[in-house]
Amino acid sequence: MEEKLTILICDDSKLLRKKLKTDLEQLGCEVVQAENGKDAIMKQLQYKPDGVFLDVVMPEVGGIEALRVLKEINPDLPIVMLSSVGTPDKLMETLKMGVLDFIQKPYTIDQLKKAVDSIGKKVGRDE
Repeated sequence: MEEKLTILICDDSKLLRKKLKTDLEQLGCEVVQAENGKDAIMKQLQYKPDGVFLDVVMPEVGGIEALRVLKEINPDLPIVMLSSVGTPDKLMETLKMGVLDFIQKPYTIDQLKKAVDSIGKKVGRDE
């Protein structure tokens, strides 16, 4: 795999972003960070990442609203939702909106690797 995947991570928890960034970099990804949905939308337009890890519950613009806008900008963008509040209706709602995966926090490195592999496949970089 020559070119690194660029992953946008969006979570209002600085601690989680830091851990996620470290873990994703160990999996060979470039990481762009956003602290809320509004920030994620701006960063998506600016950096055009290969995939997004998006927290469901955030202040200002939440994950579901951000997901809606991100999918309008790029319907094919692979998005993985992260959530500590795993409400089944939220899960169903995001799956209907075309998310790639839904990961319960705290996540495992295996879940992360699987999600990154799925993003790589979706953007055609799984050689």
